[in-house]
Amino acid sequence: MDLEARSLQPNVKAVLLAKLREYKSDLNNLKSEHKRLASANSNQAARDDLLESGMADAMSVSANQRGRLMMSTERLNESSDRIKESRRTMLETEELGVSILQDLHQQRQSLLHANDTLHGVDDIISKSKKILTNMSRRMSRNKWIISSIIVVLVVAIALILYFKLSK
Repeated sequence: MDLEARSLQPNVKAVLLAKLREYKSDLNNLKSEHKRLASANSNQAARDDLLESGMADAMSVSANQRGRLMMSTERLNESSDRIKESRRTMLETEELGVSILQDLHQQRQSLLHANDTLHGVDDIISKSKKILTNMSRRMSRNKWIISSIIVVLVVAIALILYFKLSK
């Protein structure tokens, strides 16, 4: 019980450890009382004193001890129930933590997949930009070539007209 109480949360642990110490001291008191009574039974003088004091004192001591023992047993059972409840709560919390970790793993996988897709789209956009830039350069070059051809044709027509009209 001591190890189980030490592994619990600090707020619950302090209470349980205090009660455990109390139970241990009660148990030690009962053991010493038992040893004292056992040694008293073996000792003839103690027997005589016990018999002289009367059976009423022995009965009251026995009833008192029985009451304390029952109270200690009840406290021990309550502590055991609380420890079982704490263990059940711990297991539920652990299951919830595992579930959350699984959800986070799935979300991470989704984000990684989205990131990979985004990089692929980014690469395609870069290629498209290069293609459009090349098309724009070709179009500009073609405009210059057509403009040059038109100028050459206009000059040729002007020369032909000049020579035809001047003759």
